Amino acid sequence: MATDYDAPRKTDDELNEDSIEELKSRRVDKTTSSVDVDETEQAEGFELPGADLSGEELSVRVIPRQADEFTCSRCFLVHHRSQLASDKGGVMVCNECAA
Repeated sequence: MATDYDAPRKTDDELNEDSIEELKSRRVDKTTSSVDVDETEQAEGFELPGADLSGEELSVRVIPRQADEFTCSRCFLVHHRSQLASDKGGVMVCNECAA
C-alpha cells in the first residue's frame, strides 16, 4: 500500500476519537470492495492470436514396435531394451517409472 508522506497526519487526540463502530465499518467496507472473479469464465473468453488450429491436419507415420523395443506397463511408452529396469512375469517397467 502506498503511503503519502506529505499528507497531514492525525494527532494522538484525533486517533483516540475514532469510535469502534467507525473502525468496524471501515473494515467491512474493505472486505466488500473485493471482486469475485470466476477464473474459468475469464479464461474461456481469452483467445490467443493464431491459436485456431481447426483447419490444420496432422499426419504422422506410425512405425510398429521393433524387436529391440518394449512397451512400459506403467507409462505405456515404447522404449529401447537398454531402458528396461525390470521384467517380472512379462510386466516390463522402464528406468524412469522404476525410479
